Amino acid sequence: MKIENPIVNKVASSPLITFDLEEFYHPGERIVFDIKDFLYEGLILREKEFRAKIREYDWAHFMGKNIALTCSVDVIIPSWAWMLIMIRLSPVAHMVVLGDLSALEGALFQQALGSLDVGEYRDKKVVIKGCGRFPVPDSAYVEITRLLTPVVSSLMYGEPCSTVPLYKNVNPAKGQG
Repeated sequence: MKIENPIVNKVASSPLITFDLEEFYHPGERIVFDIKDFLYEGLILREKEFRAKIREYDWAHFMGKNIALTCSVDVIIPSWAWMLIMIRLSPVAHMVVLGDLSALEGALFQQALGSLDVGEYRDKKVVIKGCGRFPVPDSAYVEITRLLTPVVSSLMYGEPCSTVPLYKNVNPAKGQG
């Protein structure tokens, strides 16, 4: 029996390139480090006591981890205090940011996307993949858009079978980026 109209997978034969931000997800553990326990009665930063606690603390258990530095109590923390903690964490932690887990996740993606060679996407039709297994912050979608828009011919969001058009280079002759 001859098939007159064979089924063709148009998505598979499409020139679209799928860009999956999950490939840039750092697998390391994320930890919130709250400095309130380093404060006198949890409310006051006394320099001498603060420095002593920083010096005596075992920082080794942060080896290779991703740290969000924060203070959960409403207290003024001088800049030098954060800097002292950073001096202890930077030799052991993978990433340290001042902020919450959302800020940490954004920084991890920013770091990973910083090594991306956007040249391989020049004049291509790119779909930024949407849903996935890992949480991808909106800041990562904004960053990849910033990086790719100057070089791609078009940028979309979603899945190749169902995309939301975002950008189209309407004047490719002049070449962007």
